[in-house]
Amino acid sequence: MKRLLTALFGLLVLVLAATTGTGTVHAAPAAPTAPDFKVLALASGTWDAAHIDFVKEADEWFPRTAAANNFTYTSSRDWNLLANGGVDAYDVVLFLDDAPQTAAQRAGFERYIRAGGAWLGFHVSAFTTDASAWSWYYNDFLGSGNFRSNTWGPTTAVLRTEDASHPAASALPATWTSAVSEWYSWSNNLRTNPSIKVLASVHPSSFPLGTDPNQSWTSGDYPIVWTNTRYRMLYANFGHNAMNYATNTRTSSSFASATQNRLLVDALKWLGDAPTTTAPWQTLTSQANGLCADARAAATANGTVVQQYTCNGTTAQHFRLVPTDSGHVRLANRNNPDQVVDVTDRSTADNAPVQLWAYAGGTNQQWKAVPEAAGTHHLVARHSGKCLTVATTAATNSVPLVQRTCDNSPAQSFRLTTQP
Repeated sequence: MKRLLTALFGLLVLVLAATTGTGTVHAAPAAPTAPDFKVLALASGTWDAAHIDFVKEADEWFPRTAAANNFTYTSSRDWNLLANGGVDAYDVVLFLDDAPQTAAQRAGFERYIRAGGAWLGFHVSAFTTDASAWSWYYNDFLGSGNFRSNTWGPTTAVLRTEDASHPAASALPATWTSAVSEWYSWSNNLRTNPSIKVLASVHPSSFPLGTDPNQSWTSGDYPIVWTNTRYRMLYANFGHNAMNYATNTRTSSSFASATQNRLLVDALKWLGDAPTTTAPWQTLTSQANGLCADARAAATANGTVVQQYTCNGTTAQHFRLVPTDSGHVRLANRNNPDQVVDVTDRSTADNAPVQLWAYAGGTNQQWKAVPEAAGTHHLVARHSGKCLTVATTAATNSVPLVQRTCDNSPAQSFRLTTQP
């Protein structure tokens, strides 16, 4: 009986220890979860109290948001991370209150973006009165051109969601109220740019927008959030707190709108799926004839034929699989990563040829790489459901690649081999 009582007492101690945490028995700690992606925020923090204050607030809000959404957030004032390759360790770059100023910084940022890096920009990161000084960024990448006008003073705005199918905007209601900001307009008409997809704009119920009659908008079309489908990017024209300039005191918060915050979180999660700049270049070797997918004559112009050709290690035969969404990728050519493998004329017919064409988000420019048992892949066009195919199994150079109904044949099987 004594042994039984002793055993029961010991069992009671173990139970109490496990349930109260005061004993010596503890559950094993959960293994740390690797972050889904890494964010680098660049800022200058030197001009205009409202912009400086936004940076301070962002550096408080984003770390909390990162912890709650399993990504990391690093803030830096060193824009040379763009020039020296330091940016390559991050999946998404944020510009909080400025843009790169030196030639080396600008070249480094363009390299990062063209290699598949992702970007989220706020407010003044798009401000310029001399877009021609860096036309790629202001006219091509952003599409906005020069600053044209602004509202004053800073106010909220009623915004309308224009594309709820986009992952960054899918949780937004049809109309919603932003946080307080100063709003910008631009010299370029974003609506006429086929690469620009506007996600949110000023709703007419916002007019007049501004408190100064001389700096208010009373009508018009004003995109506020947009993306360029040729790149992994999103621009949001907010990030200017209202301030008491006499006392340098914040009188509004750029993170006061729960809906706007949802947009930011969903945008970061979408951008965080982008590959890092270390994503490999690869050759696509046909398992039917041993020839490689090749951009004819190493050209990069729209309409360049994508053909089969003897594997020779040149960059005309190097392609990077850059994720878009839902498991699809674009096949970017190394000689100009803006140019991707494209089914000509969006055809859904068998034997439609493929070509290089500037990426514009078309479903005929996106593929799904489906693994095969032998370690090879077949590549399925998103718009047609048909497979990339060598038109002949003979080892004949310069025959264009085509799409055909998927049939699991070697003509549709490619080995992806990483290149230096």
